[in-house]
Amino acid sequence: MSVEVEVRDVRAGFGDTEVLRGVDLSLPRGSLTAVLGPSGCGKTTLLRVLAGFHAAHAGSVVVDGRVVDDGRRRVPPERRRVAVVPQEGALFPHLTALENIAYGLPRTERRGPRAAAMLELVGLAGHGDRFPDELSGGQQQRVAVARALAPGPDVVTLDEPFSALDAHLREELRRDVRDLIRAEGVTALLVTHDQGEALALADEVAVMHDGVVVQQATPQDVYHRPATAWVAGFVGDATILPADGGVDGRLTTELGVVSTTVGAPGSQVLIRPEQLVESSQGADVVVESVEFHGHSSIVRGRLASGRLVLARASGRPPAVGDRWRLAVEGPVWTLPA
Repeated sequence: MSVEVEVRDVRAGFGDTEVLRGVDLSLPRGSLTAVLGPSGCGKTTLLRVLAGFHAAHAGSVVVDGRVVDDGRRRVPPERRRVAVVPQEGALFPHLTALENIAYGLPRTERRGPRAAAMLELVGLAGHGDRFPDELSGGQQQRVAVARALAPGPDVVTLDEPFSALDAHLREELRRDVRDLIRAEGVTALLVTHDQGEALALADEVAVMHDGVVVQQATPQDVYHRPATAWVAGFVGDATILPADGGVDGRLTTELGVVSTTVGAPGSQVLIRPEQLVESSQGADVVVESVEFHGHSSIVRGRLASGRLVLARASGRPPAVGDRWRLAVEGPVWTLPA
């Protein structure tokens, strides 16, 4: 797959404060890539540099083979063919839904069929004459996405566009937006701090921490084969234990002997909650808390060493204070010591 956007060693900030400290990122053409990270890690600054709203101090941003920022020269935002869907939609309150969508088109095309077609694509046919304050939050975000996609940009960026919506509406809207982006064939960058959202929607996930991308990979690889212990703990629930040995791909941990395809003496191992099962062959865990999630419960407990263990109980969970004997099922992933 060819690459639509290449960000290489980009540095940017505000005054003497460096926010991006050498970011590398690739967006494959026609893909949806999620930039995932905690607040303050530089996600939105990266989006603004890509869109042309903030200057890079160094490094390069290449869109469709054209350098748009190299720390010295910048192509203005309106000439980058990069559209932005802001967090709150930012619709013009004095324009109808149809007029908001048409606003993103060249003046000669604003009365053409494109705006009405986009309104239908986002499921709002018949709502074109409504003003933003007559639309729900989800409908406003649909209009914002349609407005961004109407001119046919090469790249669309979405800055946490679902964060203000309730959980059910958020899931429904993000699926619809993903399907629309793929139908339009546009390359998309989604900025989010929601791990579940990134894993569920994206073709690739770029995990940011402290101003750099520490791993970019498929959602499956980021979850099952994280690059660092920090990524392992940030993306999903994780138990990380020291391990010794390494003979024939087997390591010794406080939860017993585990198998792995990689490993060396002194490694740490990542154990996801679904890998911990009740077993007479394991180690005792004292249950500290139980969180019910409907389909299952997440159980937090302590080993004899005091290390935290996170396990998933699909049936009746143990009670707080119980001793629960657990063992590891399946191979584990090793992490740098």
